[in-house]
Amino acid sequence: MAKMCQNCGTIINDDTAMNCVNCGAVLVSNGGAQQQTQYQAPQQPQYQQQFQQPMAPVQGKSKIAAGILGICLGCFGVHNFYLGYTGKAVAQLLITVLSCFLLTPISAIWGLIEGIMILTGSISTDANGMPLTE
Repeated sequence: MAKMCQNCGTIINDDTAMNCVNCGAVLVSNGGAQQQTQYQAPQQPQYQQQFQQPMAPVQGKSKIAAGILGICLGCFGVHNFYLGYTGKAVAQLLITVLSCFLLTPISAIWGLIEGIMILTGSISTDANGMPLTE
């Protein structure tokens, strides 16, 4: 008597088959009535303790490095990439590159102003909210 897998519909001609050849579901014969249960993979051992690595202290970004990058390479948004402000950085980079460097003075002034603001402390955190170090 052929069996039909209730999980995937595959017809199984082997009466002694315990598993579906297509999906692996377990087939159980119960007094002539065919029953089938969902295949369950063996479970991985559960560990009682959670092992965690001690976290290293997070070092903040340098205020001086960000300010100098803003003054020297501000037209490319390097200081904003350094601080994690990728949206502003991409905007400055695209203004410079896509205009074939015709609008470089605009993004350079933008970078110069932000570089000075970083050095004077007006911008004092990076994109993650961490304070800039001296």
